Amino acid sequence: MEFSLNSPILFIIVGAILLLVTAQSVFFLVRAWKAGVEMGISKTKLRKTVISSAIFTIAPAVSILMGVIVLSKKLGLALPWLRLSVIGALTYELTAAENAANAAGTSLSDSATAVNGEQFLNIAIVMTLGIIVGLVLVPILCKRIQGGMDKMKKKDTKWGEIVTNALFMGMVSAFLGLIFCDISTGLSGWIKVFVMLVSAVCMALMGLLMKITKWQWLNDYALPICMLIGMASAIPITNWIG
Repeated sequence: MEFSLNSPILFIIVGAILLLVTAQSVFFLVRAWKAGVEMGISKTKLRKTVISSAIFTIAPAVSILMGVIVLSKKLGLALPWLRLSVIGALTYELTAAENAANAAGTSLSDSATAVNGEQFLNIAIVMTLGIIVGLVLVPILCKRIQGGMDKMKKKDTKWGEIVTNALFMGMVSAFLGLIFCDISTGLSGWIKVFVMLVSAVCMALMGLLMKITKWQWLNDYALPICMLIGMASAIPITNWIG
């Protein structure tokens, strides 16, 4: 049987998983609605909360859709659709997929060459097993780590803030390493850096606009807007560098 990235069986498996996740979401939504009514919250207020929450999920969904489109060029639609619909995060999935593709002898940017079954399996395993680690560690370690952080903040607020900021900067630095890792290969290695700078400037302008206009709703749309502008800027930057 010839391997296909968009085989119907893949869509059946993905559809079944997403149907289960959607059913869970609906189940807890109904439970939350009933609990709100029992607490004395009016149905009008509950309805407004549900509608506003649904509207503000559109912005994050746009950035996720961009990730699906990018990954689908090399991996088909089923796998990216699954990975970015359940647990996966855009920053992780793109990084994991690219590293796994490179190890398998291909690249996500090489859309002209299709991946074979072995390469697809290796990429899928890396993307899936990597994110499962978080599912295992969070219930085991998260409460202890959070408790330790809370104790530290109570004893010394300044050091608690320093540790929190250090953890965040450590996470950011891990992704910055991926951006700067190719700068020694020549000017083409700076494309990712230039795209990052365009996105950073765009985000700074968004923050300035929110400060001037007091448009707090823009906070939910800043990320996808800056992502789209950054991705669009990659085209002229790449053409310019050659």
